[in-house]
Amino acid sequence: MKVNLALRMAWRLVWQIVLSAILAIVTFYWSIIVLERMTRNNYGIRSIFININNTFDDMILLVFGSFVLFIMYMVVLNWRRFSYYAKLSQSVEHIAKGNFDDIVPVKQDNEVTLLAENMNSLVIELKRSLDEERKAEQTKNELITNVSHDLRTPLTSIIGYLGLVEQDRYRDEVELRHYVQIAYAKAERLNVLIQDLFEYTRMRHDVIPLNKKTFNLVEMMNQLLVHYRLSLENVKMTGNLITNEHELSIVGDPDKLVRVFENLLSNAITYGHAGGRVDIYLNKHSEAATVEIVNYGEEIPSADLPHLFDRFYRVDKSRTENTGGTGLGLAIAKGIVEKHGGSIAVTSDGGTTNFQIRLPLS
Repeated sequence: MKVNLALRMAWRLVWQIVLSAILAIVTFYWSIIVLERMTRNNYGIRSIFININNTFDDMILLVFGSFVLFIMYMVVLNWRRFSYYAKLSQSVEHIAKGNFDDIVPVKQDNEVTLLAENMNSLVIELKRSLDEERKAEQTKNELITNVSHDLRTPLTSIIGYLGLVEQDRYRDEVELRHYVQIAYAKAERLNVLIQDLFEYTRMRHDVIPLNKKTFNLVEMMNQLLVHYRLSLENVKMTGNLITNEHELSIVGDPDKLVRVFENLLSNAITYGHAGGRVDIYLNKHSEAATVEIVNYGEEIPSADLPHLFDRFYRVDKSRTENTGGTGLGLAIAKGIVEKHGGSIAVTSDGGTTNFQIRLPLS
């Protein structure tokens, strides 16, 4: 516990005054003795001191001489601190010009040291705030750029095909329906992007409500595999649920968590169909349920793994409609899992890609 700063400064001032007064008096008397002995054989200088002594009272000379020596000792005792004040002022002036990578020098062990440490803490916090502000600004700019790109692509197609219909530039009804189908598909994709973006924004600002209830995670994963059976069969894949548990009770929003697992299963089908199967492992570890969704397709490059849950990040940098979604799915999934007090991670090596979700049991 730090001693009260005002008390510490008062105590330091008191002992400096006392010490300076004692040293001043002792020095004055020693000076008289030394001068008396030095001028013993020099009557000219000695007569001057005798005249001064006769002109002024002894007490006045003692007080005046001691006062001068007292001031001198006070300056000497505080000189290091005065020098430190000067360095402190120069450092603060340098930092105030925007040099936030510099710090105030911390020396000695007194109240000025505490002030320097507090200034350094202030500079560090200010630098962190500025870095966060720059990062937020950069994130906002990237978000606008990515959203503009992803909105423009389907919107351009919709406008183009509907323009052909508007100008009657089609040969027959079959071609007309083909144009309308393409425009409708693009509009659906645009709707998905807008919904994902809206969901992600709500997730970032922590305003998405959770309709929590108790449900069986094992039953949910069984239903999910049934729901995706046709999608798996269309790409000649099989889905397997591997678990020794009959019931894993979770308290959470089942609709939101289903979206997480649907996203991961869809990705496994899209990118792992070459492996021929998707395995879902359900286990209980301590007070948590773990879900592992494993596919055996192409590995994710190790350089991409740390960024996989960033918004608008795609492993496939071509950003085409056929090779990736909106780039928000995994970012939304991570937000939903974390709002449930869980965690999500991914590994990809040895021909397997494994997404691990950990959720607290009820």
